[in-house]
Amino acid sequence: MEVPGLAHNITSPLSPCEGMIKDLSLDAIQLCERDGSKSQDGSISEMEELPVPQNIKISNITCDSFKICWDMEPRSKERITHYFIDLNKKENKNSNKFKHKDVPTKLVAKAVPLPMTVRGHWFLSPRTEYTVAVQTASKQTDGDYAVSEWSEIIEFCTADYSTVHLNQLLEKAEVIAGRMLRFSVFYRNQNKEYFDHAREEQGNRMLPSVKDNSGSHGSPISGKLEGIFFSCNTEFNTGKPPQDSPYGRHRFEVQADVLFNPETSLYFGDFYCMYTAYHYVILVLAPKGSRGDEFCKQRLPALDISNNRFLTCKQSEEGSGSLVFHHAQDVILEVIYTEPLDLALGTVAEISGHQLMSLSTVNAKKDPSCKTCNISVGR
Repeated sequence: MEVPGLAHNITSPLSPCEGMIKDLSLDAIQLCERDGSKSQDGSISEMEELPVPQNIKISNITCDSFKICWDMEPRSKERITHYFIDLNKKENKNSNKFKHKDVPTKLVAKAVPLPMTVRGHWFLSPRTEYTVAVQTASKQTDGDYAVSEWSEIIEFCTADYSTVHLNQLLEKAEVIAGRMLRFSVFYRNQNKEYFDHAREEQGNRMLPSVKDNSGSHGSPISGKLEGIFFSCNTEFNTGKPPQDSPYGRHRFEVQADVLFNPETSLYFGDFYCMYTAYHYVILVLAPKGSRGDEFCKQRLPALDISNNRFLTCKQSEEGSGSLVFHHAQDVILEVIYTEPLDLALGTVAEISGHQLMSLSTVNAKKDPSCKTCNISVGR
């Protein structure tokens, strides 16, 4: 970060972006270029130095906002008219050095009582590390600013999507879910070695693993929730699972009621696409009272198992007491089951189709430009 000297007047930062910011908590805050240009005289040597912010504290962090406050020496405090907040994404040493760098952001706010809230999805993303530093400034009669030295640099990380944001994603997913098709089995494709390992090393069980970082960047389950991925989508013309898979030629199938029944909680986890026309909905199945259920209760929108747009479990209308299952036709469902599962509860067989690696969603990044599956709180 470039640190301007104490005797550094900068041209008014308000003009390049006047009227740009409307939704921030502080009406006076504006988004501007990081580096101001020096004024012609380049000096404020005759003016008393402005106090440098000390002991910066960040609090109330969400996926697209935070509160900031600091201490200041009383000298010249009454001369302060504005605060400059220099906000940057923290550099990742492993990032691609040829990738276009994020544009640094300087926020300019009128001097208001602290703490103040900084909010804006156009410069804050969920689950992202940032650095922040602050200057005090005094607007001069000629429109330029006298500024203090920069404060120390503080690091913080924004939060995951809240249930409010996930409900917004849920509503978007419902719009395109389509009609419901009947199904009878959940299935999981892997290579032969995966199932051999489950039999020989894991007591004939498939064990939950931590979800990867595919999908929305702000998803609260990525890198945290443990589970086993299943599919349930069927082919329209056969009503059966497709014979192709991106994950392996061996398939475990289990009757739907083993994983999904009235003793199961159902949660909405995410909605995303990968620069294609296909859209994916992540759902979580967790036995009631399980550790996975408790995790999801605090973070994800719960769905009514008999009345939602994605995956349903209902009593048969024939009065037989059996359960009937339906899935949404127009989205690809990725279902996470949160508990270990014995292979003896289903069957493993080789499929006749191809392994379509291009359709894999492992660590897939969400298309940030898609209007169908993005909300205005980062990506």
